[in-house]
Amino acid sequence: MSEALVIIDVQKDYFPGGRMEVVNSENATQMAKSLLSIFRKNNKNIVHIQHVSTREEATFFLPETDGVEIHESVSPLAGEKIITKHFPNSFRGTDLEDYLHGKGVEQIIFCGMMSHMCIDATVRAAFDKGFTCVVADDACATRDLSHGGVNVTSLNVHASYMAALSSVYANVINSKEIIEQMST
Repeated sequence: MSEALVIIDVQKDYFPGGRMEVVNSENATQMAKSLLSIFRKNNKNIVHIQHVSTREEATFFLPETDGVEIHESVSPLAGEKIITKHFPNSFRGTDLEDYLHGKGVEQIIFCGMMSHMCIDATVRAAFDKGFTCVVADDACATRDLSHGGVNVTSLNVHASYMAALSSVYANVINSKEIIEQMST
């Protein structure tokens, strides 16, 4: 089965000092870097997704700022596909689906940020488009949220979204398991 690694929004604004810091961004990015390395080593398809905000009220991923740049630990190499998006769903308004079909991709391994937003939206869309989905849960990160006066830690936000995705939409496993499966 032909597969692709899709790295979503690993951008500087999500790291310490950025405009929208997420919890565990550095650890998650190290795991994404491990996946990227094995995909490069095996000459497999790699897609980098970069969010650029176009909404007037946006406060991060602003065009022409350092924060919009892809983090140096997973910087694209020449020839690796970069897709710019403006919505949480990486398929919306982009050529991602056409690109993946053009490469014969049937299975997508996802990692990146944020678990509760762009990872969730993109994985669900990929499933609806007929792709087999795998999420590297330790290579994803999110932030603390609150709703109705209830504070929800990033750990609980992440676990809730991974649990929901694993029920129907994706095989949610850690990076080590993905790498082991690729080595057999």
